[in-house]
Amino acid sequence: MDTSVLELPAPPATRLRRPGWRDPRLLAGLVMVAGSVALGSWVVQDAQRTVEVYVAAETITPGSGVVPSELVVAEVRLAAGELERYVTVVDGLPADAVAVRVVEAGELVPRSALGTATALDLRPVAVPVGQLPSRDVVPGALVDLWEVPAAARDAEGAAAQPAPHRLATGLTVAEVTRPEGAFSAGGSTVVQVLVPEADLPGVLAAVAGPGTVQVVHVPGTGG
Repeated sequence: MDTSVLELPAPPATRLRRPGWRDPRLLAGLVMVAGSVALGSWVVQDAQRTVEVYVAAETITPGSGVVPSELVVAEVRLAAGELERYVTVVDGLPADAVAVRVVEAGELVPRSALGTATALDLRPVAVPVGQLPSRDVVPGALVDLWEVPAAARDAEGAAAQPAPHRLATGLTVAEVTRPEGAFSAGGSTVVQVLVPEADLPGVLAAVAGPGTVQVVHVPGTGG
């Protein structure tokens, strides 16, 4: 029996055509690559962008004048929303700027912490204290003032000690002067506190009166 193999013609080889510049797939790929490169470059540059801002070298208390010579400059990276909250070197400080709240040492100077002297309702009062106050009583700390009235005698001539009473609460310490050297034994510490105008009559009368005024530290402040 004769068998024969029928040979079929081989199919023509399929050749891949090189995509042309007008091929939409190639154009879309180029756009994606270019976009990725541009986005990565923008992210890197934005992460490295810094701005110079003012920082408090020491604690600034309300009523203190704020000038560049008493501040330090630091380069920081801040988001756009945060940058508007602080005073930058480029913008500069307002003329005759006065602190209206405490700015701690090392803190970036907020714009909201600056104002004018006329906006303050505080006046400094020197309070001499016979007993050394806590070491946490430093500029920027909060204290309460208590009056301890002088001893008196009742109608029968017996000695009576009136109860102490509070004069003011939550006052900011502006300055503390402690005796040093030869004067440390007999001298007294003087604490400058910022008193609201409404409390001035009572505080001044107590400081000048026969009794004593005690400065009581508010825990968690100063130090």
